[in-house]
Amino acid sequence: MADYTENLTQLGGATEAPTSPDEAVLERVPNPQQDARYVARFVCPEFTSLCPVTGQPDFAHLVIDYVPADWLVESKSLKLYLQSFRNHGAFHEDCTVGIGRRLAEDLNPTWLRIGGYWYPRGGIPIDVFWQTGQAPEDVWLPDQGVPPYRGRG
Repeated sequence: MADYTENLTQLGGATEAPTSPDEAVLERVPNPQQDARYVARFVCPEFTSLCPVTGQPDFAHLVIDYVPADWLVESKSLKLYLQSFRNHGAFHEDCTVGIGRRLAEDLNPTWLRIGGYWYPRGGIPIDVFWQTGQAPEDVWLPDQGVPPYRGRG
C-alpha cells in the first residue's frame, strides 16, 4: 500500500497559518477511489476575510463540493488555505470565485462548485456561486443546505 502522506508538509504536526492566500500551500493526495464517481463536500461555516475598503471583517458560510478525478485535497492544507484569508482584503465575489478557481486548478477535478453565503454588511447579504461546468448526471448532488438569509423573520 502506498504511503500517501510521504510528500505532505503540513499534516501530522503544528503548522503555522499562512499570512495570505498566495502564500498558502494546497496539498493533494492520490484519489484511492478513482474508479468511483462521488461527491466530496467541505463546509466552512466560519470563513472570514476583510473588506478591502474598510478593513472590517466579513463572514461567510462556504460549501465546496467536488467530484474528484486523480486527486483529493488534503483537508488540513485546505483549512490553512481558508484561514489565510483572515487578514486578506477582497470582495466577497473575489474570495469565493478565487477559492473555487484555485481548487480547480490544483486538483483538476471532474467537477467543482463553491457556494459562498456571506453574512449581511450594511444590511445586504451577498451569496456567490461558481462552478467549473455542468454537474455530472451520474452523481448524487445534495442541496448545499444553507437557507437564504431571512433576517429576523
